[in-house]
Amino acid sequence: MKKNNINIPELALIVLVGTSSSGKSTFAKKHFKATEIISSDYCRALVSDDENNMKATNDAFDLVHFMIEKRLKRGRLTVVDATNLRPESRKSLLRIAKKYHVLPIAIILNIPQRICIKRNKTRTDRVLPKHVLHNQMNLLRQSFGRLGKEGFKSVYEFRSPEEVKAVEIIRRPLFNNKKNEQGPFDIIGDVHGCFKELRLLLEKLDYKIIKHRDRSHNWGYTVRAPKGRKVLFVGDLVDRGPASNEVLRLAMSMIEAGQAYCVRGNHDDKLRRKLKGNDVKLQHGLAETMEQLKDEQEDFLAALPRFLHRLTSHYVLDDGKLVIVHAGLKEEMQGRTSQTVLSYAMYGETTGILDENNLPERIDWAKDYNGKALVVYGHTPIQFPEFDHNTINIDTGCVFGATLTALRYPERELVQVDALKTYSKPSRPIRERMRETINLPIDDVLNIQDVQGRQVLQTELVKNITIREENAIPALENMSRFTIHPRWLMYLPPTMSPSATSNLEGYLEHPIEAIDYYKTNGVKQIICEEKHMGSRAIIVIAKDDASIQEKFGLENKGIGKIYTRTGRSFFKEDEQWEALLLDRFRIALDKANFWETNETNWAIFDCELMPWSAKAQALLQEQYAAVACAAVQSRSVTQSLLEQAQERVAIPTEIMNRFTQKKEKAHQFKKAYHPYCWKVERLEDFKIAPFHLLATEGNVHTNQNHKWHMETIHDICKHDPEILLATAYKIINLEQETEIQNVISWWTEMTEKGGEGMVVKPLAFIVHGAKGILQPAIKCRGKEYLRLIYGPDYDLPKNLKKLRKRGLGKKRAMASREFALGQEALQAFVKGEGLRRVHQLVFGIMALESEPIDPRL
Repeated sequence: MKKNNINIPELALIVLVGTSSSGKSTFAKKHFKATEIISSDYCRALVSDDENNMKATNDAFDLVHFMIEKRLKRGRLTVVDATNLRPESRKSLLRIAKKYHVLPIAIILNIPQRICIKRNKTRTDRVLPKHVLHNQMNLLRQSFGRLGKEGFKSVYEFRSPEEVKAVEIIRRPLFNNKKNEQGPFDIIGDVHGCFKELRLLLEKLDYKIIKHRDRSHNWGYTVRAPKGRKVLFVGDLVDRGPASNEVLRLAMSMIEAGQAYCVRGNHDDKLRRKLKGNDVKLQHGLAETMEQLKDEQEDFLAALPRFLHRLTSHYVLDDGKLVIVHAGLKEEMQGRTSQTVLSYAMYGETTGILDENNLPERIDWAKDYNGKALVVYGHTPIQFPEFDHNTINIDTGCVFGATLTALRYPERELVQVDALKTYSKPSRPIRERMRETINLPIDDVLNIQDVQGRQVLQTELVKNITIREENAIPALENMSRFTIHPRWLMYLPPTMSPSATSNLEGYLEHPIEAIDYYKTNGVKQIICEEKHMGSRAIIVIAKDDASIQEKFGLENKGIGKIYTRTGRSFFKEDEQWEALLLDRFRIALDKANFWETNETNWAIFDCELMPWSAKAQALLQEQYAAVACAAVQSRSVTQSLLEQAQERVAIPTEIMNRFTQKKEKAHQFKKAYHPYCWKVERLEDFKIAPFHLLATEGNVHTNQNHKWHMETIHDICKHDPEILLATAYKIINLEQETEIQNVISWWTEMTEKGGEGMVVKPLAFIVHGAKGILQPAIKCRGKEYLRLIYGPDYDLPKNLKKLRKRGLGKKRAMASREFALGQEALQAFVKGEGLRRVHQLVFGIMALESEPIDPRL
């Protein structure tokens, strides 16, 4: 029988997909070690002593995911033995694979239903009803054609027991695994087209180079290496120098002869994209390279894109003791493969700040490195290579007129040749150490091409978020004309969906619907927070001016910024108020030992700023006050006229009562907004109510639950209660009906006194449900506040009947997408991925706000 070979990378997440009785467990035991298999049935037994206990499924899969993460973190191949028939189940596995930079592979056992039914009848452990198997088979059919689109790197399908029996699994090393290559090596820094210097350096290292008249023979060169030695190029073979084409020919000849390896540099990748036909700007030396390639032979030009494409992100050599990479690589990424790893390897991490030369900075990954492998890299020209935390940068700026450097390994000796001339002027002076301002290509900064037309943004929480072109246009205008300086703008808060419509008499919104939403989605605990009637405000704050300059790249701009949820300055015309409020906030943070506790010099908070009238004065005058005045006056006159008429003719009581009621509703409307408005005559008239600590140095605090956020903020607020308002909250166990009734009573009492209402959230910051992330928060507004939103007469029975038909689907979808974009933007900022990535995500939130959704929701 012909073998069905499956090539499995040595490090991967193998997801078995199939119905019950399709033979997944038997297949797993035959081809994988017992320690490599994570079985849902086994985990169900671990948590409940019964692998057939379906009530333990959620806990079992919590354990499945936990064990998968622990294995992948340690770099161990892992097999998931479960049906994995639902897209949401596979999505959680793909998310874990992405987190640990491993390849996800699906193996489908599509065994005919009649065989599965027959096997099921003979099972001694668990016999499933026939309809269950039928439903599973339907789910399996629906999965066909989807797995590749979901993100699986490879998908293998077997349709009969015979095909399954013929499977042979072949494990292969990852492309970056050269651990069996133990050297010795000669590792060469960034060449950048400096062919003559490269040749001189190789000859100094005792390599013999023969140039052929026949340019097709070995790409024009044959190299004889010293016995046993190989060359390792750290990338950036091309651009800026005089002969990138010759450098490529020499490198290709050595690599094809097994004498060298090369990793992909950012300039190599730009050339690859240009040759592929992508729209890449001819800058930073690419124009010179394209000119040098113009007259090259067709066979060379045909082979060049394939060569560049095959360049991998990094190599792990000498039993894991040596890593070669272009810009650097953290230990947890070494030996892994993903787009994130490739990007990091080519560019490193960015701070999102521009230096004095107007070039983006990069995070000094090496100063915190403590891995066992020596990491040799380039990318950033320095004057003198030094070993530092088991890393060494060997890019010494040859193309800028300095030197070309090789590191001999394992000897750890440096060999250099001087540049024959200066071929290109550096964008900034080459320094002895350039950690503060590591180079990043200028096209990594957001430009108009990044936000024009239809965009698809990828995030960790929601895979693909589409930004329509028609929504991008108003967002572009807002971002270019009205928002604050972009270096402040690292986050925008998401919209919030209201609770489902209540059927209780007299109510449009009621807490029970918000509570039931989380309860039916398996949430055990929620937190209910008082909702302040203010304006949403994001506060960026630091302990001093220097910290703002260091992290945000803004000089002489104070210690922070307060901006609205649309990215506009909160105090554009009253900046003295902003400075004073930020100073009071900073003093409270100092007193709370916030900076030391969180090991940070800066923070971003999500807040409400009151009074509402401070930001919404025009709204009050033009809308609420005008409506209230007109309604009260007109309805008073109408009632007076009806009373006069009643003296002459009999007017039905129903009509008189209706207009009396309308007059009362108008007075209620006028009364509704008064608690949220007061004069601001001194600083203490402002109130700041923080409710999320969004980010600090090295952390986006989604790993902390909302109780932690509340406790952290309450500790800050107690140091300045005149300015800072600690939000009242209650934590509710949804299995305790008494607690649920108590929080409903709290909401009722609060709203009857004129309060806006409350926000209901799961206690955990991020919770995943069957269809993706759950709503991060649901607002439940009081009867009188809703009068402001829907009008004086909204709660009349006939009007409530119409309003109860409102749909929340689009609003909730928008809330989830904006939440995902906001969290991804914070992560990108904290990780130093650069302004371009951060602002693409923030821009996405602005664009989503342009979608046509009822603003009253």
